Amino acid sequence: MSNQEYYEKYLDSLRFERKLSKNTIASYQDNLNRFEEFITPKNIKELKREDIENYLKFNDNMAEKSRAHYLTVVKNLYQFLVGEDLIDYNPCETIKSPKISKKLPNYLTEDEIERLLDIPLNTPFDYRNKAMLELLYATGIRVSELVNLKLSNIHLQEDFIRVMGKGSKERISPISSIAEKYIRIYIEEYRNKLLKKKDSEYLFINNFGSPISRQGFFKNLKQIAKIQGIEKEISPHTLRHSYATHLLSHGADLRIIQELLGHSDISTTEIYTHLLNEKLKSDYEKHPRAKQETTKKPSNN
Repeated sequence: MSNQEYYEKYLDSLRFERKLSKNTIASYQDNLNRFEEFITPKNIKELKREDIENYLKFNDNMAEKSRAHYLTVVKNLYQFLVGEDLIDYNPCETIKSPKISKKLPNYLTEDEIERLLDIPLNTPFDYRNKAMLELLYATGIRVSELVNLKLSNIHLQEDFIRVMGKGSKERISPISSIAEKYIRIYIEEYRNKLLKKKDSEYLFINNFGSPISRQGFFKNLKQIAKIQGIEKEISPHTLRHSYATHLLSHGADLRIIQELLGHSDISTTEIYTHLLNEKLKSDYEKHPRAKQETTKKPSNN
């Protein structure tokens, strides 16, 4: 069997059994193409551990995360082929993934959040943006979840929204009274002006009367941040990180935050504990007695 036939069987399993998205399949395909270029003319049945290690060294100029992904794709390929009795040996079995250094996420302080949310309200777009920002910070939902919200997902009387998260998992997210107030104002007074006699089931509308896109929201967010004097690099995810960090700093349980964010694994949520610890350390170092005292020379008197 040729390498390409092995790859196709593996990719078919990802498509039809694991039901991965088209984008993920395309990413795996690209990785396998790169792998094939490196190992040609060898058949993957002939490869040894050293061949896989040389492949990783070949990609040594890549970021750790990218190299770890390349190894994962090849490892999973071999695990599949061994499991299907198509080959007898997995040369990746004892190879450890590159250690990935965790980069702490960027977030805004509570004062910066107050500044960001305190936007002038003059036009229908201002009221829409205000509702979106308040909702993002009140719930910590992803921007993809925000722009895909429908009117049927909003339950203002009960103070919650229904969110369709990753893997089509639905979760309930409570909203604050402030977010509820501005969503209500936006729906009752300004949404129809943006629709311009069109119909839409989506909550947030752009200037063409269509659902606002992630890119559209990101562009507006950067513009608002600049006007409001926020100097940090900001993205829609910054508000999600800020939401989780502020909840944790005010004593919320990590498991509750995990559920609110829709994380399937608690380890993903634990990054906010590291973030808070770094902040506490940074704040403590501002204490006048925190730094080590310099040794004074004894007086000759």
